[in-house]
Amino acid sequence: MPSDDTGRRMKRIAVAVAAILLTAFVVEFLVRWHARHTLESNTQAAASNVPTVDTVTVKNQSNSGHLTLPGETAAWYQSTIYARVDGYVGKWLVDIGDHVKAGQVMALIDTPELDAQLMASKAKLQAAQAQVKVSEARAAFASSTYERWRDSPKGVVSEQEREDKKAENAAAAAALQAARAQVALDQADVDRLTAFEQFKRVTAPYAGVITQRRIDIGNLVTAGSGGSTTSLYQMAQDDPIRVFVDIPQSASADLMKVGVPAQIQVSDSSAPPIDGTITRTSNAVNPEARTFRAELDIPNSDRRLVPGLYVQVAFQLDNGGMHQVPAASLVFTPSGPKVAVVAADNKVQFRPVTIGRDDGDHVELSGGVSDGDRLVLNISNQISEGQQVHVAVESPHSTPPGTPGQSDPNVAMSR
Repeated sequence: MPSDDTGRRMKRIAVAVAAILLTAFVVEFLVRWHARHTLESNTQAAASNVPTVDTVTVKNQSNSGHLTLPGETAAWYQSTIYARVDGYVGKWLVDIGDHVKAGQVMALIDTPELDAQLMASKAKLQAAQAQVKVSEARAAFASSTYERWRDSPKGVVSEQEREDKKAENAAAAAALQAARAQVALDQADVDRLTAFEQFKRVTAPYAGVITQRRIDIGNLVTAGSGGSTTSLYQMAQDDPIRVFVDIPQSASADLMKVGVPAQIQVSDSSAPPIDGTITRTSNAVNPEARTFRAELDIPNSDRRLVPGLYVQVAFQLDNGGMHQVPAASLVFTPSGPKVAVVAADNKVQFRPVTIGRDDGDHVELSGGVSDGDRLVLNISNQISEGQQVHVAVESPHSTPPGTPGQSDPNVAMSR
């Protein structure tokens, strides 16, 4: 009997284990089936969800466009004034911001050493002039003596004595010439020191404004402009004033010429723009930046512009029928730039384009697009060729940057 009970218990355990294993299998199967079904449902839902894109319609703005570039004002002349003589600053007469006229005295320098040298040189000149008078008297006496001995009959005086008087006359004449040469030399030294005396008065080389003053009364100043020499003033002439602007090579055909009109707008200013024209260009492209330098000379009698200002310079360009589009519509691929065009059936087509001019936020395309094409802005890399999309409200194709009379805070150089 005990053996039969043991057998029945073993059977019941086996049945229980089998039931547990079966239950675990069913649970695992149901979990996997639910996960797979959920994944398939999500995949189908994602596949059926059409992405929404923003577009802009290509429009030919006209036969002209605008290009706005950053520029900088610079003085017509800008000079650093150094001392021409050694000494001490006795007095300064103009300060930073003062407008001065050409030749106006800006500072006075005390030069005790130069004054002493000039006095000594003048005394030396007087001594040399006195020596000339002595030499003239000696030369006159030697000349008259030689004439008497020369005209004396033969036999009255010896030939040796006659030759001696001749030599003495020549020596006296030579001494007179040397004395006169010394006078000329001493006079030149006096003139040189007198010229340096004029530099005790530091004067303005032209009409302008003082931009720096680096001296004070009693300062020791040294002549010259070496690395260890301190300048006295810095000044600039700001009427007229120059405007420098670096223009991308893509605009060289339109702007690398004299006389092109432009409008200059001071950044962070609500004042109306200033009209100007290109006065000169470098006529060469910088190979590193791929830009060329242009200069505009602007009358500035009202001192509205000052040197060193950051300005925006707007030019009007002939776009030659090119289409201007936002830079956000471009897609750069290894094969070149492309745009994503939404066709009539709302399917995406990637089309290669040719960039004619790059103004930063906007580009002008010389090929690849036509009027009326809808271009996707900031297209996602998950959208592929031929994919169906939903077009949201079209983004307005705003006025291109650089329109004269408008400020553009997002102006960028051509890339």
